[in-house]
Amino acid sequence: MALAGTGAFAEILDGEVYKYYADGEWRASASGKSVAIVNPTTRKTQYRVQACTQEEVNKVMEAAKVAQKAWARTPLWKRAELLHKAAAILKEHKAPIAECLVKEIAKPAKDAVSEVVRSGDLVSYTAEEGVRILGEGKLLVSDSFPGNERNKYCLSSKIPLGVVLAIPPFNYPVNLAVSKIGPALIAGNSLVLKPPTQGAVAALHMVHCFHLAGFPKGLISCVTGKGSEIGDFLTMHPGVNCISFTGGDTGIAISKKAGMVPLQMELGGKDACIVLEDADLDLVAANIVKGGFSYSGQRCTAVKVALIMESIADAVVEKVNAKLAKLKVGPPEDDSDITPVVTESSANFIEGLVMDAKEKGATFCQEYRREGNLIWPLLLDHVRPDMRIAWEEPFGPVLPVIRINSVEEGIHHCNASNFGLQGCVFTRDINKAILISDAMETGTVQINSAPARGPDHFPFQGLKDSGIGSQGITNSINMMTKVKSTVINLPSPSYTMG
Repeated sequence: MALAGTGAFAEILDGEVYKYYADGEWRASASGKSVAIVNPTTRKTQYRVQACTQEEVNKVMEAAKVAQKAWARTPLWKRAELLHKAAAILKEHKAPIAECLVKEIAKPAKDAVSEVVRSGDLVSYTAEEGVRILGEGKLLVSDSFPGNERNKYCLSSKIPLGVVLAIPPFNYPVNLAVSKIGPALIAGNSLVLKPPTQGAVAALHMVHCFHLAGFPKGLISCVTGKGSEIGDFLTMHPGVNCISFTGGDTGIAISKKAGMVPLQMELGGKDACIVLEDADLDLVAANIVKGGFSYSGQRCTAVKVALIMESIADAVVEKVNAKLAKLKVGPPEDDSDITPVVTESSANFIEGLVMDAKEKGATFCQEYRREGNLIWPLLLDHVRPDMRIAWEEPFGPVLPVIRINSVEEGIHHCNASNFGLQGCVFTRDINKAILISDAMETGTVQINSAPARGPDHFPFQGLKDSGIGSQGITNSINMMTKVKSTVINLPSPSYTMG
């Protein structure tokens, strides 16, 4: 049963093409053009979205600026109330939004539903957290600094930045959009969303839930279109006061062009899993399969390289292979574990890494098998540092195993990467776990579990090419505000006598 674009969502569809959202209305672009969204499973066009023009982006920015001024004067409790309302509407409409995720990005049906529910929970949590964080300021007194009397009181508070540009990636187009939208709005900013092409329709449905909640006109906008036409135009727009971006290499290009605005970026990862001799091998195997292969490995925090001590490598590989054999491979509608990767070019890239490993003599634990965008899960053993797969991020269901003879060797490989998002270490020795965690140059290290972004209020950050700044609800709220100080100068020193 098709639910997307019907019922409560009927007004966001114009014939065959989904509208974009500007100034509180759903609109068709004056360009008369649309962008096709190809279903990764059928490889046929599933949806179409508007190809917005630069002129339309200008109007959106203008409206966002005006709306933000009024929103900044809206009481904090009222902003929170609207966010709670949006969260409830989002969860109520989880079915049609999940349907879009299944058809646009081939996310398994159960994972698609949980992404929407998790997003609603994130919005509610953000409203609560924002009320607490933003409701508190700080009082400083001057006599704490040498040579000063207590004749100045400094009151500092957090004020909004203005217009926040949010650019989420295809793999979590709803969750990684609301993780930017919620903090931006509670902090008093307006928000312009540029969704990924694959995932745009799910994002438009999500934005409609905010529309139904009754946010002021112009405060939230969602523009769709070709990156070549509006991508740089958006990121370099003088009306933008902050950019929150999640994705790949594009982020590095944006950071070079963006100018003097605060940036929050989470880019790629090559998350290493270091396995010590004393690890619980069943736990290791379960987490390597979950970490490396859930959502077909298309996660920034997926396990991307397993660094296993030689003495236990055979045992771990055997256990992982037994689990991989049980995974269900097929279309996302059937709740398969492994579904088609997002585009044909992604599948071709993954295949290139596999073929390079083959030429250089990696051991194939399964036969390499591909049909269209669907790639069967593959574990590559005896991978060496001269193979591309040892360093490049496949973003697919292919995992290299590198056998190591010392912990130092594992740490060295992890730190030699230009990425540093997350990593994990498996051992029963907490002292070793902490030493290794401290030595790994990554934003987060998981001890005895696969890397993961959640829960959504945990700090989430990448080192090196994996990003700038930190996410997690509190960090995002703080990043999307600026400190403002007011200093009261007293005619003479004043001390509290107690």
